[in-house]
Amino acid sequence: MSGPQWGQPEQPAPPNILVVTTPYVAGWRVQEVRGAVFGLVVRSRGIGGNIMAGLRSLGGGEIKEYTELLEQSRRQAVERLVANAAAYGANAVLSMRFDSSSLADFMSEIVAYGTAVVLVPDAQGGVPVAD
Repeated sequence: MSGPQWGQPEQPAPPNILVVTTPYVAGWRVQEVRGAVFGLVVRSRGIGGNIMAGLRSLGGGEIKEYTELLEQSRRQAVERLVANAAAYGANAVLSMRFDSSSLADFMSEIVAYGTAVVLVPDAQGGVPVAD
């Protein structure tokens, strides 16, 4: 990953927060639940991108303009999720999920959500087992 572009301010380092899709982390236990957190992004592709994507859709296959848009949106949603968890004083987000929807036929909404928690090392070091 490259640094900031010329003329753009350097972004602060993201908080050191673990984000996992599982409801637990092996070797750690939840000391405190801080609450539900999310990161939301609503994006629209510009007219040029929509025209190119429309032309590509005629031939079938991957529409790279939309793939790139959704990848960027998901990445930004996770960044916002992490910032939200940091504001809650968490050091991890458990059970992270994505959801998406279309708005007004030309916008996409991407949300990343999960549970902000404070994890501490587990002296037992085991993985929780469902009853």
